[in-house]
Amino acid sequence: MLILLRNNAGSAAISQARSIAKRLLSTSAGNTKTETSPATEHYDIIIGGGGLVGTTLAAALVNNVTLADKKVLLLEGAPPFKGFDPTGPYQNRVSAINRNSVELFKSINAWAHIEQARYKPVKQMQVWESNSDALIQFQHNNFASDVACIIENDLILDAVYSRVKELSANVEVLNRARIECVGLPGKTGAPHSQVKLQDGRIFTCDLLIGADGANSVVRKEMGVDVFSFNYDRMGLVATLDLNMEDDCDNSVAWQRFLPTGPVALLPLSTKQSSLVWSTTVPHAKELLAMDANAFADALNEAFCRQYPRVDLADKALQGLNALFGNSGAQHQRQYPPQVCGVQDGSRATFPLGFLHASSYVCNGAALVGDAAHRVHPLAGQGVNLGFGDVRHLVETLAAAAYAGFKLGDTQHLVKYERKCLLKNVPIMVGVHGLHTLYSTDFSPVVLMRSLGLQLTQNLPPIKNLFMKTAMG
Repeated sequence: MLILLRNNAGSAAISQARSIAKRLLSTSAGNTKTETSPATEHYDIIIGGGGLVGTTLAAALVNNVTLADKKVLLLEGAPPFKGFDPTGPYQNRVSAINRNSVELFKSINAWAHIEQARYKPVKQMQVWESNSDALIQFQHNNFASDVACIIENDLILDAVYSRVKELSANVEVLNRARIECVGLPGKTGAPHSQVKLQDGRIFTCDLLIGADGANSVVRKEMGVDVFSFNYDRMGLVATLDLNMEDDCDNSVAWQRFLPTGPVALLPLSTKQSSLVWSTTVPHAKELLAMDANAFADALNEAFCRQYPRVDLADKALQGLNALFGNSGAQHQRQYPPQVCGVQDGSRATFPLGFLHASSYVCNGAALVGDAAHRVHPLAGQGVNLGFGDVRHLVETLAAAAYAGFKLGDTQHLVKYERKCLLKNVPIMVGVHGLHTLYSTDFSPVVLMRSLGLQLTQNLPPIKNLFMKTAMG
């Protein structure tokens, strides 16, 4: 009897031990699964990529009354933005902001922040040829309005981030967030778009917006055709010191088309301007290697040097000006202020290229900014096209949400695409055409472009049309 009781007690103990061990193993397995497969978090909209366009889009979305209740996640690959010091030296990355972009900033209550810091209105712009006397000048009658505003990129970011922080209840910013891969409903069969970061975190959303630049991961997953090429040119930027009197107003933007590419001075303050010089790769490297004095001399020479002339173009311009009763373009031309120095460490270069996606949208995704299009900086339209995308996308999503449709519904997203294509394509083709026309000194081409430029200068309706297009 005692043996039987002992056997029963032993069996019960063994059974209890096994049960405890089984529970421990089950718990351990559950913990391991949680670590390797993190839970996903869902958002209404995820913006892949920050920068000027992506961050402005985040602010515009949550600032819109119809979209204010949407949960937005901004994935920014860079570290947290450190802010902008309006008393510090001028930075070398600036943008020529047109009227439509200014209105966008006003609509999200970011423009007052920029006004209180610093920006430079452009009252006039002069563009002229190096192989003839052809030129064109843009300004409003009696300089009543600005042609553009020159604003430092970090100041724009500072203004927009201030709005994002004020609206932080509905928008979350995740810094150092690198996208590893994305999944879209049309390809995965899942009901939502999905984003996986390089650190393993996974998010889902109703609409994924690619604002991740020319090498967009979102665009690649969408599978749209892309037309792109490099210009084999470099853009060189710098902050310049000018030799100007204290009572002079530095409010003119200057651009001259050289045989190697356009060179432009954009006003920053009374005695400083920003440089954007498009040139060949070897020449850009040479300019970077120069000391400050040699660089200033090379820049002054670029604006004033007499390049080989095309006699036929000069004679044709004389006849055209006589026909319109003008004494000659050379008597109207002004020259930019002398450059006397360059700010230390401000010279930098970047490659120039062209890119356009055949489609901006698909089920559950949309593209904005450089992820959809990239242009030559000669007309200052790149970031303005991106801000135009922001305006059209927010309008389209607000209309869709008000009508009760899903944010990622292609039926409504194509309306955004249609608006953008009608706006972007003509400008992109025009900018590329200008680059092509001014990349040669072949006499017939010089004749054609000189006559076209001077004819536009002499016909105010045509000139005003170009100016309105550039100004938005």
